[in-house]
Amino acid sequence: MDVVHLLINNKDVHDIQLAIFDKDGTIIELHHYWGQMVSLRANYIAEQLGLTNVEKTAVMYAMGFDKTAKRLRSQGPVGLKPREVVLMAAVEYLESIGHPNTYNLCSDAFDSIDQISSAILYELIKPIDGVLGLLHHLHEKGCKIAIATTDRTERARLAMDYLGCSPFIDCIIGADLVKMPKPNPETIEKILNETGCISTRTIMVGDALTDVAMGIQAKCQASIGVLTGLTSEKELLEITPYVINSVSAIHIKE
Repeated sequence: MDVVHLLINNKDVHDIQLAIFDKDGTIIELHHYWGQMVSLRANYIAEQLGLTNVEKTAVMYAMGFDKTAKRLRSQGPVGLKPREVVLMAAVEYLESIGHPNTYNLCSDAFDSIDQISSAILYELIKPIDGVLGLLHHLHEKGCKIAIATTDRTERARLAMDYLGCSPFIDCIIGADLVKMPKPNPETIEKILNETGCISTRTIMVGDALTDVAMGIQAKCQASIGVLTGLTSEKELLEITPYVINSVSAIHIKE
């Protein structure tokens, strides 16, 4: 199996067989993608229940998007936690304002927006600068590439198809394929099983503490935090020495 040698913040990372990337905030712009998805979901819910604009904005906030700041909340849940957690955040807020038993309605909203958004990915998905070049270069050098995401596997696959990098991706594991979400290492363990790689020759790259912690728990050679998502440099440096501004700071040594 081919290996690559990397330079990350002047630190050598040797003999890497596999590079695992989080999707949102690492490969694609987090706030742009999830801000629009949350807005579409909230619009659907508001239309069904006759919510005011204030209530609709509050539903968005409950799901994890601050409309005033135009960015995700640092504690999520959207962008950080599995779909079911985000859905339940909406359900619980609606119950608090006098709309009980909305689980099925919210589930329908999420499913409907999945279908609608699949036709407008060009409006939702913006790649992080430098990421497509890195994926292409890793692939050329024979390094396997995987995606570990809290999104659904099929949604991640659609995003990779849209970006044109599916031919480079060896494995995608979404939250729907594991019992234990990030930071539990189950996602990485599944990827290792599917690719035939070993953790000590693997890197994990993500923007959230849960991404980095998952890589550490899985005993990856390097678990790398990027500053293109929700987490501050200070927070990331508390758990890993590998913190970079974006994936474009990962260099392949020739």
